[in-house]
Amino acid sequence: MATARWRIWLITLALGTAAGFAAVWLRLPVPWMVGPLLAIAALRMAGAPLAVPHGARNFGQWVIGTSLGLYFTPPVVDELLRLAPAVMTGAVVTLLLGAASGRLLARLTGVDAATAHFASLPGGASEMVLLAERCGGRIDRVAAAQTLRVVLVVLSIPALFTAIDVHGSDGRGLATHPIDLVGLAALAPLTLLGVFAWRRLGPPTPWVIGPLLVAAALTASDIELSGLPPALRAAGQIGIAASLGCRFSPTFFRAAPRFLAAVTALTFGLIAVTAVSGALLAWLAGLPAAAVILGMAPGGIAEMCITAQTLHLGVPLVTSFQVLRMLTVVLVGAPLFRWFARPADPD
Repeated sequence: MATARWRIWLITLALGTAAGFAAVWLRLPVPWMVGPLLAIAALRMAGAPLAVPHGARNFGQWVIGTSLGLYFTPPVVDELLRLAPAVMTGAVVTLLLGAASGRLLARLTGVDAATAHFASLPGGASEMVLLAERCGGRIDRVAAAQTLRVVLVVLSIPALFTAIDVHGSDGRGLATHPIDLVGLAALAPLTLLGVFAWRRLGPPTPWVIGPLLVAAALTASDIELSGLPPALRAAGQIGIAASLGCRFSPTFFRAAPRFLAAVTALTFGLIAVTAVSGALLAWLAGLPAAAVILGMAPGGIAEMCITAQTLHLGVPLVTSFQVLRMLTVVLVGAPLFRWFARPADPD
């Protein structure tokens, strides 16, 4: 059985890699994410017995978190401290919009308030499932809604930005960190220590935020150990995309079609509203609109920051928005449910 499991894992990752190369050839946006995600999700819904080890997503998040940390040079950190009020405003606005979407989801589908609330908040799937379970929500529907939301955001926003030719010129970070094998051998264990330290503290997404904080602290202190090889960054994206794709199954959309149809519609609505809010916030704060819109987009940290890297759209700014939003959602999501997403009182 162990041999069969390994064979399935290797086949799945090989298919994801081939799909990534195909997406590069087709010039799709964010090819190493979009190609494997589309291919594996389609094959899974067609009944193919594909799977990846749990560590594939963790590996991908570690790669992305480490690479993001390399952008936080001393000048960038000084700039982000100045922009802290705008970043906090974006996090709060996105949280409230997600909660409002949850109330609307409950009205449209008749699902209980806890399920609708945590299915709609733009947080990590595992964290929202845990909070939903604590508050009496249906964890299967929350997990399905969170997966679908991230996939829709990953497939729509990069494609839209590419279609309207939204590209930046922010090449800071990786370009200034040459690859050094000795430095990389030191960077890897240090960032892995960040994973376990962040996990012990209990906040969300330790495989992204832990390495990010360690790499950012080193970079902000002018300690440049090494950049990450392009092949490693591509492998990390394949790991994340394959893990997302494997969450789909032949019965995914048949399990609760009305609920998932409403989630789809509300996700696109949330994308539109956060985009308008991001553009307004960017105008008020004097920031690049595309970066703020991407920072407020209701996707996952890794997926949105990969998009920022690919399109050179203010990666540190997008990362700051996404990380702070994630922390805000996880810390405030349950209290907000008790206040904002509570069932309406009967007349």
